[in-house]
Amino acid sequence: MVFDNRLISSETQLELYKNMLTSRMIEEKMLVLLRQGKISKWFSGIGQEAISVGVTAALEQDEYILPMHRNLGVFTTRKIPLYRLFGQWQGKGIGFTKGRDRSFHFGTHQHHIVGMISHLGPQLGVADGIGLGYLLKRESKVCAVFSGEGGTSEGDFHEALNIASVWSLPVLFCIENNGYGLSTPTEEQFNCEHIADKGKGYGMESHIIDGNNILEVYSKVSSIAKSVRENPRPVLLEFKTFRMRGHEEASGTKYVPKALLEQWKRKDPVLNFEAFLNDEGVLGSQQVNIIKENITREIEQGLNRAFSEQELESSIQEELQDVYKGHQHSEVLPGEETENMRLVDAISDGLREGMRKFEDLVIMGQDVAEYGGVFKVTQGFVEEFSKKRVRNTPICESGIVSTAMGLAIQNFKTVVEMQFADFVSSGFNPIVNYLAKSHYRWGQQADVVIRMPCGAGVGAGPFHSQTNEAWFLKTPGLKVLYPAFPMDAKGLLISAIEDPNPVLFFEHKALYRTQYQDVPLGYYNTPIGEAALLKSGDTVSIVTYGAAVHWAVEVIDELHIDAELIDLRTLMPLDEQTIYSSVKKTGKLLILHEDTLFCGLASEIAALVMEHCFEYLDAPVIRVGSIETPIPFAKSLEKNYLPKTRLREELLKLIEY
Repeated sequence: MVFDNRLISSETQLELYKNMLTSRMIEEKMLVLLRQGKISKWFSGIGQEAISVGVTAALEQDEYILPMHRNLGVFTTRKIPLYRLFGQWQGKGIGFTKGRDRSFHFGTHQHHIVGMISHLGPQLGVADGIGLGYLLKRESKVCAVFSGEGGTSEGDFHEALNIASVWSLPVLFCIENNGYGLSTPTEEQFNCEHIADKGKGYGMESHIIDGNNILEVYSKVSSIAKSVRENPRPVLLEFKTFRMRGHEEASGTKYVPKALLEQWKRKDPVLNFEAFLNDEGVLGSQQVNIIKENITREIEQGLNRAFSEQELESSIQEELQDVYKGHQHSEVLPGEETENMRLVDAISDGLREGMRKFEDLVIMGQDVAEYGGVFKVTQGFVEEFSKKRVRNTPICESGIVSTAMGLAIQNFKTVVEMQFADFVSSGFNPIVNYLAKSHYRWGQQADVVIRMPCGAGVGAGPFHSQTNEAWFLKTPGLKVLYPAFPMDAKGLLISAIEDPNPVLFFEHKALYRTQYQDVPLGYYNTPIGEAALLKSGDTVSIVTYGAAVHWAVEVIDELHIDAELIDLRTLMPLDEQTIYSSVKKTGKLLILHEDTLFCGLASEIAALVMEHCFEYLDAPVIRVGSIETPIPFAKSLEKNYLPKTRLREELLKLIEY
């Protein structure tokens, strides 16, 4: 191994050595504690310390780094207090997640670190969002994100690199090629000679770096980072290295040939650099002993403090209140001046008002810029707000949702348009695993609204007609809105933008150009979590939302029924009290939605009413929804699929019960 220290001061070399040694000695101590049962799991980075330490040292202290679970050197080089790290690994309150997540699954803005989630890919897109934030703020900074070579097999790797390249984002994609994805060797992960070769496909600069040579890592990354700050662009860095222990300790290394282990053992980044510094006269054996004694003392002090902390106790209320970031709704009442608008126009108007009020709001989606989106919601927005804030995206739902999360970390607000709600399945992972869980895990808000054009009745078939709100109602941390009228759509969209939590905003396509209403002009908001009582009655309660609201109105008017009609408007959080009050008044309840019945929201509402209003019921709770098939294309089949034709019969049966 050849070390080139010509342009690196002795002080810097010594600091790099101390940082690598700190990481190594902490790991060795953790392996002892693991065998003693004092920590639950450990993912070793022994043999890879030069990458974490070198990259971190090459970046400025206020530039974000997104490490993985083998990058202990990132955390220690950024000087996170060891007692907090040790407390985090033990699930103590002095950690970063209140015991809610483990190991390195946390972030800290103080140290400009954003930790991973176990689903490796989204981390790369989050780095894109952080890099985009730098560009929008006109800051000459770079962001570094880590992944192993196994993670490059994920679609998120492709999406993140493609976005970064198309948008010229200042992101260093640091790929640690350590030979194995758990037990799967690289030749079974990809078929090109080097991961760096993939950069060509994205029109992206790439480099191969000896990941065991700390001076090469530090000098090359320093030079590249300086260049990227001056000329923003993404760079793919492949660090050749080797994992000397198992994926995690339980898996071992029996699948690795002994000769290969011995070969890489001779390339140990810490021992080789220590020998080099000794030869150069920068470091002597006595100094090594002093450094090790100091690190040992620091480790023991940190461990003693962490172990002395009491085990966490938390109430149900405390746990629930951290699922969402606290947000006090500040009501803005509508003005008197109105304009008759279609639902689609009201949504566009609400979005425009949000863009005017919040200069840090960015819109992203396919064809949303000059084209105005497939439903023309953002038509004319580029002219008013510029392409920096109204951004066409490649076709990559997962990558764009992750990018929105990165913008939230940079304190931006984002509205992402899914071209059709059906396509959200391609972005499902970062929504339910990153956006939804971030605040509960480490207090990071996900200030993202995802617009969801949805619904049947337009002859669009199985992949452009779903109303898939139930997919997200089961996930704590998300809010779900589903307006039926133009005035509500505008007010609720503005409230969704104001809210710092992730919001799924469903917009029924069949209502876009069929529902008109006098909508107040200017800025106003509508409270999230409050249902609307559309009709008051004593005979039966009908609870519904979306297009089904209008079906219910038709049937009630046709049959001249004294029904109480509730439009939920917000599905999560659910306005349970309005439902209970109505049921206690009428004694009968019909729940109607366009979604299929099984595991739909109607099932949950029925269960809640049975628990809380059983003694008030005069009849079984009736659920009416679509049949249990995909949504058919032919008009006659689609009509049979939807519950509208069955609503009249079911309602009459309930009334006559």
